Amino acid sequence: MQLKVSSSLFALPASYFARVAGLVRAPVHLKLEGINVAGSIKLKPALKMISDLEARGQIKKDTHLLESSSGNLGIALSMVCANKGYRFTCVTDPNASPHAYKAMRAVGADVIVVTDRDDHGGYLNTRINLIKKMCLEDARYIWLNQYASESNWSAHYSTTATELSEAFPRVDWLILGAGTTGTLMGCGRYFKERHPRTRVIAVDAKGSVTFGAAAGKRYIPGLGTSRRPEILDDAYFDEVLYAPEPETIMMCRTLARKGMLTGGSTGSILVGVRQLLNRIKPDDVVVAVSPDMAEKYLDSIYSDDWVRDRFPALVD
Repeated sequence: MQLKVSSSLFALPASYFARVAGLVRAPVHLKLEGINVAGSIKLKPALKMISDLEARGQIKKDTHLLESSSGNLGIALSMVCANKGYRFTCVTDPNASPHAYKAMRAVGADVIVVTDRDDHGGYLNTRINLIKKMCLEDARYIWLNQYASESNWSAHYSTTATELSEAFPRVDWLILGAGTTGTLMGCGRYFKERHPRTRVIAVDAKGSVTFGAAAGKRYIPGLGTSRRPEILDDAYFDEVLYAPEPETIMMCRTLARKGMLTGGSTGSILVGVRQLLNRIKPDDVVVAVSPDMAEKYLDSIYSDDWVRDRFPALVD
């Protein structure tokens, strides 16, 4: 069969928001980015990075695309590449969920899992070093490189940020997670240019070195890096808050008891919001971005066995 699936499969849905009350003195308006066919906000940079390469004529018949990802971008790129007929390999690590491995392989992507930790205790530099080696050995490989790609942050400048601005003409606090910092840089740029009174807050995982903090072991994919992304510019945010992983787990599980299943990054972002408790006024407009939903975390942060192995004090 010669099946074809329209590229409209990847059309982004209208903005969806959840209203979370009781966390701070004002309600938190949580933009749910996981409601699309790829299941995360990473669909936006995946589409933009590939379309920009196409526009520059850099994708040839024998091109093989590469990317380092802990899960969400790998899934999004796998799906977009499958739809376009491009070969794609994701280099990931043991912190990625079994769901991510299976989803990427299901649509035909190759998945390489590195197991050696880097000098910061994570896997990112190990993943990147392997990709660089592969590119040196075979000219057909192209590394998309979300950490340095202008397409990463510009995807959010033209979509995520404008959607937030249209939904909320006034935003007093904008809280954004920091992984590759694409969302942070795109939204930060937009708001600093057009809504300079908005306080843009970055939330990072404790143990991440993105903003110069001490390195530490991390288990939850999404936020945090083992190196400073090249696209990061300190001019486009006001402050960095750090979310310890035990608090992230408890935040996700507390929300679950209220009927809201969120991803680990969302839990960390709301831990950051909670740290602003004494600074947010009741009439402030507080907006945060939720990168994904919970399905990829059911075997990790929502699993008693997984939590007990890593954070035994959290499980009775």
